[in-house]
Amino acid sequence: MDGILIRPHFDSNGRDLAIEHVQDVEPILQWNHAARRDEQHSEWGRHVARIPNVIYVKWLNEEYARGNTSIGMFCPEFDAIVQRKLDDPEWAYLRTDRPKLQAGWTAEAS
Repeated sequence: MDGILIRPHFDSNGRDLAIEHVQDVEPILQWNHAARRDEQHSEWGRHVARIPNVIYVKWLNEEYARGNTSIGMFCPEFDAIVQRKLDDPEWAYLRTDRPKLQAGWTAEAS
């Protein structure tokens, strides 16, 4: 995945290997903020979101933790999970199409 630094290290117990994914997401979030100000005029579609790679990894890990270990990134089942996440106001800051934001947020302030 582009833009991700992968850091393997031992967990705090000193025995279990942990894989940490690190990414500077600020440029992506700034781009999303700017994109929400733009009107989208298209005959065939619109840009909905720009999601940092570390968020995809987080969502996939959450599914694995729920026991859904047969899922893979970008398969139809995972795409449906991503869509549900993007419909949730908690993740609205990832959207570029003027979503309904969580209480206290506005499309201009986020």
